[in-house]
Amino acid sequence: MKKALFITVLIFYYPFFNCASAQVKILFDCTKAETAGNADWVIDADLHNMDWLPNAMVGTGNESNAQHLPSPAQTSVTSSTAETYWDGALSAWAIGLVKSGYWVESLPYNGHITYNDGSNSQDLSNYKVFVIDEPNIRFTANEKSALIQFIQNGGGLFMISDHAGSDRNGDGWDSQSIWNDFMSTYNNPFGITYDSADFSQTTSNIPNLPGDSLLHGPYGDVTEMQYANGASMTLNPDKNNSVKGIIYKTGASFGNNEVMMAYARYGNGKIVALGDSSPTDDGTGDPNDILYSGWAQDANGNHKKVIMNATIWLAAISDTLTLVDNLAESNISVYPNPSTGEFVFKIGGNPLPGNIQLYDIAGKVILQSNPVFLNQNIATLDLKNLTDGLYIAVISIGETTIRKKLIKSN
Repeated sequence: MKKALFITVLIFYYPFFNCASAQVKILFDCTKAETAGNADWVIDADLHNMDWLPNAMVGTGNESNAQHLPSPAQTSVTSSTAETYWDGALSAWAIGLVKSGYWVESLPYNGHITYNDGSNSQDLSNYKVFVIDEPNIRFTANEKSALIQFIQNGGGLFMISDHAGSDRNGDGWDSQSIWNDFMSTYNNPFGITYDSADFSQTTSNIPNLPGDSLLHGPYGDVTEMQYANGASMTLNPDKNNSVKGIIYKTGASFGNNEVMMAYARYGNGKIVALGDSSPTDDGTGDPNDILYSGWAQDANGNHKKVIMNATIWLAAISDTLTLVDNLAESNISVYPNPSTGEFVFKIGGNPLPGNIQLYDIAGKVILQSNPVFLNQNIATLDLKNLTDGLYIAVISIGETTIRKKLIKSN
């Protein structure tokens, strides 16, 4: 007779840490004219009094002026909080990250991109991921050095470009040229070059990579992407043999040309490269700009999936989060999920004593147990000090290993 094993994971509510250092921190850059022209690549701005001619000027314009911390405070974000809680075209991205347990900040227009500078409270050494969405001011030599050191020492850089000619502050540099200038300083360390291109299309030309963390990550499987005036990339594995294209133009072969999204490892860190800023646009933000909802509406919601998967991969210490949600390949089910308290794993068949591990969003093991299966086939794990957010349960039963995303939500 078949038996069913119920593994009950008891999660007790514990509020978000007030101390930001207890969470994985993600920084969004606002120093490189990301709000110039018809652009608003910020997570939140309470003021709209900026101009870029071509550098930052306060009080002379009406562009978004992002502050260090979003307002209202992210400690008040719950599972039901709408992305309109904050005012910025990247607010949906940021709210999603906070709901998953991350801490988000902006580097304001007068901030400094440094690495290991103890005098800078927003030094990159304090963050796990740095997002730069369509920079329009060239990086200085010191900033380039800070970026490359950040990545070499384990940081994650999300590089987002836009189409050729997208020079929004009129200084002669568009985002493609700026990114290529940074990478050429170090002899193309990531094996990626942005093409001088401008095209729009929806593509489903995605390679079959079932174990890929970006295409099949915690936020789901990615099946398409829509560009609204973006640039492709050319890959050079001779410069970095880890570089990998994951989304391609329609009709392109899965090689080194006509790539729309790619990633690579460098030193102890990682980078993700995207050739269009439109997929990150949630359609809200600066009332003086014309914004579009590329985040959730375009590509049937796939932009949110791939961008969130990519951010989590950049933040993860290991690749533990790869192939989560593979319960469909087993006889295990879990409910309810999300949950405010109790997750129940139902395992059919004749289970064997195994191992349960719980990972946080950084890929660190925060709990490990070898449960003793009782007659009633129930094992409980008491997790009293968890914050709301995203966790990965890894269950080993005999020779089977199952990964499942758990969302603890108030």
